Amino acid sequence: MRRSIVVVLALCSIAFLLVGGPSLLFSPATNELAPEQPDAEPELIHPTDGESGFWPFLNSKQSFEGRSPVNVVVVGDADSVLTLLTQARDADWTESDEEELEADPETHALFNGSNDSVDEGISIGSTEITWSRTSGATRYAYVNPGDGSSGRWITETAQVHDGTYYGYRYHIRLYENPNPDDPWVAMQTHSEHFDWFTLRHRVDGSQEAQVRVESDLMGLPGIEPRTDVSRIYLGNQNGSDADGWATFVDLLGTIAAGVLLGFSVGVSSIGQVRDRLRTHLSAADRRRLAVAADRIELEHLLLAGFIPALLLSVRFAGIALEQYTGISMHGIAALLYPFIAIGLPVGTYLIAAGLERRLDAAVVAGGAFAVGLWLDYGYLGIESLPVDVVVHRMLVVVAIGLFAAGAARRAARSTRLNELSVAGVVLWAILLTGTLFGLL
Repeated sequence: MRRSIVVVLALCSIAFLLVGGPSLLFSPATNELAPEQPDAEPELIHPTDGESGFWPFLNSKQSFEGRSPVNVVVVGDADSVLTLLTQARDADWTESDEEELEADPETHALFNGSNDSVDEGISIGSTEITWSRTSGATRYAYVNPGDGSSGRWITETAQVHDGTYYGYRYHIRLYENPNPDDPWVAMQTHSEHFDWFTLRHRVDGSQEAQVRVESDLMGLPGIEPRTDVSRIYLGNQNGSDADGWATFVDLLGTIAAGVLLGFSVGVSSIGQVRDRLRTHLSAADRRRLAVAADRIELEHLLLAGFIPALLLSVRFAGIALEQYTGISMHGIAALLYPFIAIGLPVGTYLIAAGLERRLDAAVVAGGAFAVGLWLDYGYLGIESLPVDVVVHRMLVVVAIGLFAAGAARRAARSTRLNELSVAGVVLWAILLTGTLFGLL
């Protein structure tokens, strides 16, 4: 029992040092601010000299809760904006029908009964980003058309995205003023990535996507960056990195005239590291390192390589199947998710069964998962993580380590169904069911 407690404490330390600590240290923000809910209709933003205006937030229901901040405003009609955004240099898009689901500022489950689509068959123009039409979960915007009618909630006029569903992408929702005599479009942009452990999209932030749209529009022929594109303060700071400033673009004059932290670590050369160790380590430290080196077995190396390789293989396979096959989004998830849910713990257990010591197996498995996690996030370019994701990944480190420790020969000497392996199974089951049903 005492040895099991030592293993659990070691895993908790690894989870904090390799996952929780770096996440809290390097993430600009790890949680969203609580949305405000005014008692009456809030003050609206008026993008033109007319009476029309919009509330600078979107919401999944028709209520004034500050969820998704509007961060791009364009004076012009939606058709003109879409024509500009869906123009791509040197691109030859063909139509495809795929089942797509969109993320909101928190998360959006893959299996929720929705069956959305994406149309990559529209490309007309000359912008840098290859935006394409898409569709997704409904979000509401509150607008006053300025035509004498009262304010009302409207749904998206259109949506576009750039990127891959099972990798990393940018997404825009566009809302056009219903009054054609006072044309403007309010837009909400964000970046998101697919989380294979929860089968959800995670929104990473809004500023990077906003900057991409801003740069894309500034690069269009006929648009003067210093006069036609600017920043205006909407006071709608909310979420991981929204600062309340929106990109403002005036297309009417232009048309009339003819128109973020990948995870990286700098490492010294092997020779420099060896020299520093020799300088600062005592004779006793060197003896301990020599003993530890003598304990390294083939299974240590296999376990250290298997876990990161599996995580990255699932990521790359999802992106490849999405881009080069006709398999639906749900079909890809059903095909690859078992590698995470079953293949990861089973493979860990089988390899760790060749190791002698419980602590060795736990440390190698937990550390390997943390390394694989950061390699995956580094590939996607993730710069921040919500607190709930950080806590979930720390618990996964513990669960994977318990699987490995329970499989080691000293733990399984009397029975394979020991307290470490049982604890790993229970924790893993809780993590899987809790995330799939939105409980965690």
